[in-house]
Amino acid sequence: MNLPVRLRRLRDNAATRKLFQETTVGIGNLLQPYFVVPERDVKREAKKGTALYQASGAPLYEEASVLARAGCGGLMLFGVPSFKRDTPDQLGEQLVPLTDAAKQLKKHTPSLPLFADVCLCSYTTHGHCGLVKDGVIENDASVAALCTMAVELARAGVDFVCPSDMMDGRVAAIRQALDVAGFTRVGIVSYAVKMASAFYGPFRAAADSAPQFGDRTTYQMPAHNRREARREWQLDEAEGADVLLFKPALTNLDLIRDAREGSDLPLFAYQVSGEYAMVRAAADAGLLDFERAITEQLVSIRRAGADVVVSYHARALAGL
Repeated sequence: MNLPVRLRRLRDNAATRKLFQETTVGIGNLLQPYFVVPERDVKREAKKGTALYQASGAPLYEEASVLARAGCGGLMLFGVPSFKRDTPDQLGEQLVPLTDAAKQLKKHTPSLPLFADVCLCSYTTHGHCGLVKDGVIENDASVAALCTMAVELARAGVDFVCPSDMMDGRVAAIRQALDVAGFTRVGIVSYAVKMASAFYGPFRAAADSAPQFGDRTTYQMPAHNRREARREWQLDEAEGADVLLFKPALTNLDLIRDAREGSDLPLFAYQVSGEYAMVRAAADAGLLDFERAITEQLVSIRRAGADVVVSYHARALAGL
């Protein structure tokens, strides 16, 4: 056959394939999440096979040291408080396990970037991401509480606060609160596009954050709306977000690509608990190769345009 173009030349052997590889995924492109619990010196998988780890004290600091040595992109911390309250008057006390962990992590692994979730779902009895009055999630009162939370986390030493609540106007309000408090160097990773998704189940169990009534469709996004998603990330960029995050990752690859083509901000994507768990379950059932499948997911997220992926697989890549 007379073929002037043979693309298989670029795939002929392993060395050639590596040379022409366009998209790479290394541990430096990943953030490892942990759920910080109030108990002393804990490390446990929230549910076997999920890779969602609740941790505190020495075990958490030891894991962080391993991840730092391996070159991990950073840690994403979620707080699990010792008590819940539906008003923000004791929020500082509720945050103590998380803020104490952040302070100690900065001492043990000062070079490892530290990201912390800003949301109220784990801190309230009703499990919603904002304050509730007469069955309605209040936007502006919730934003005020989120600002308090962000400043407390900045005071504890986190490098980036990560509002995941999807309240309107929270990025601008948090930026102002941080600046007024003197934390101009603390960045904001905005959950700019967070869908009301079916893929959060294992996470909600680990964070003890499942809503106790209704659902989150009045503030988290409907998956059907591409134009609305663009408005969300454009607004967060205008309000001062340093990074835009998309969650879940696999069902939003087109939206990540939209943002990559329309914004110069760094883009994060969250390979959420359900996305990870379904690959694990399929592998445990003998239906696919876990390492190949999870790597293929990560490559597709990076190829869509994400600079960094929040993934429960970072521990494994670090040898933990």
